[in-house]
Amino acid sequence: MMPVTSTIQVVLADDHELVRAGIRSLLGELKDVRVIAEVSDGEELLDLLQSVHPDVVVTDITMPGMDGLMALRLIRERHPNLRVIMLSMNDSGESIRDAIASGANGYVRKDAPAFELEMALRTVMTTGSYFGSGVTQRLVEPVEPPVSDMLTERQVQILKMLAHGQSSKEIAFELGLSSKTVDVHRTRIMDRLKLNDLASLTLYAVRKGLVKP
Repeated sequence: MMPVTSTIQVVLADDHELVRAGIRSLLGELKDVRVIAEVSDGEELLDLLQSVHPDVVVTDITMPGMDGLMALRLIRERHPNLRVIMLSMNDSGESIRDAIASGANGYVRKDAPAFELEMALRTVMTTGSYFGSGVTQRLVEPVEPPVSDMLTERQVQILKMLAHGQSSKEIAFELGLSSKTVDVHRTRIMDRLKLNDLASLTLYAVRKGLVKP
């Protein structure tokens, strides 16, 4: 186990500047925590860790280019003792299991109370891991089938476009289909997923990591 230093040095990884600013501001209020660097994707994070040696990395899962999970797997190969806390809007059991399997020390939802990130930081520094009650509850829920078992590639493509707010006509034009065909796909997607409206489809797409919140 890594020794606990007097100041917990943190690197932030998130592709949204405002999110990083919010987390930086939150951690800046803690007298013994210091954000020493920030990056916007997994590749930048790996490059940074060649020269910067934090106590903890706090990283988003969904980022452009190399996402947080892929970066985490490579961090485990190159820096096995570095503590990594995953941040996500997604709290599905599938996502949490993926994070744990990739080597995450902690998992915190982005909409969690502010004190939970502080608790996660301090707990991973002292015990090596932090998974709050909400996260552990998700782990004991039945495993939801992967998207590939539920939908065809075309249906996944259309689901992503629907979740981004595109209309049937816009999707039809972009994919070279008729609006009627897109509507048929949409109906079948809803039937397969047992969802009844666009809002539910969008939440499903976010939960599965198909689109960013």
